[in-house]
Amino acid sequence: MRPVIVSLFGLDVPAYFAMLAIGFSLATFIGARQVAKLGLDREVIIDLGLAMVISGVLGSRLLHVIADGYFWDYVHLCTDPSKVDWHISRAHCLHPSVGGLWDDARNVCHPREANCFAWAAFWAGGLTYYGGLIGATGYAVYFLRREGFPFLKAADMAGFAVALGLAWGRMGCFLAGCCFGIEYRGPLAAYFPAWSPASEAQFKAHHLHSESFPALPVHATQLYESVGCLAIAAVAYAVITPRKRYDGEVFVFFLGAYSVLRAALEVLRNDDRGGLLGLSTSQLISVLIVVALVPASRALRRYADAQARSFRDSAHPVG
Repeated sequence: MRPVIVSLFGLDVPAYFAMLAIGFSLATFIGARQVAKLGLDREVIIDLGLAMVISGVLGSRLLHVIADGYFWDYVHLCTDPSKVDWHISRAHCLHPSVGGLWDDARNVCHPREANCFAWAAFWAGGLTYYGGLIGATGYAVYFLRREGFPFLKAADMAGFAVALGLAWGRMGCFLAGCCFGIEYRGPLAAYFPAWSPASEAQFKAHHLHSESFPALPVHATQLYESVGCLAIAAVAYAVITPRKRYDGEVFVFFLGAYSVLRAALEVLRNDDRGGLLGLSTSQLISVLIVVALVPASRALRRYADAQARSFRDSAHPVG
């Protein structure tokens, strides 16, 4: 675990955002290169990649605030900090890095001061991938339509480029210590240090006497997802892309494959992610995506067939 990957000019660079930036840059580079091969304007993809970083982070943060079970904490942090409970030890609460107020009666920590902008502090952690996907996709639809760029061709490039970028992002999660798994003592177990998100969660669950103890071994779900995304990217690029039957098929494959991967990994994850109907937020979204992909795939195929017939009719007019 290495939350800060490097310090530049007195400023700490979080490992998660460093790896996320590498992933986005790599995805943009691959997308621009693929566009050039198709004879399209690569500058559009470069501009899109930069804008999607902003829209993706915004969407990711908003879904975390709304759906991951912290909404009222952010509200109370602005209106009445005494209603916000941090289940950490007294020593951690009073440490200068936290600066909280200890409640002896309830054995919980409260924020010392109100903060109405805590919901926007994305650099402090708290991002959801699906929120980022929704935000970035929404902006991409608007941007590509404005530029007159074929959306489905761009989406197919995103099918392998985003998967590759996401693999880097999950490596950043591992370095930051977030998105950890349930306790596990097998050969692939990951060990996180004291005061890590894993040790804090295990203390909160009464599995540790203090967050000052190293966390119990857990599943390295961050690396599982990273490897899975690399596999999805490889199949999308080397297998699906050269054999695709219609524009949009690569992106459909990516969404379906990632949704299945994410839903399965959620069973092994142990961080706070909200929930509904017995499913985590991400599992619920994964199920909805898989269900929606069936009619979407059929519609895209019919659209491609109609376009092909129209082209043949125009190329060989009757009479």
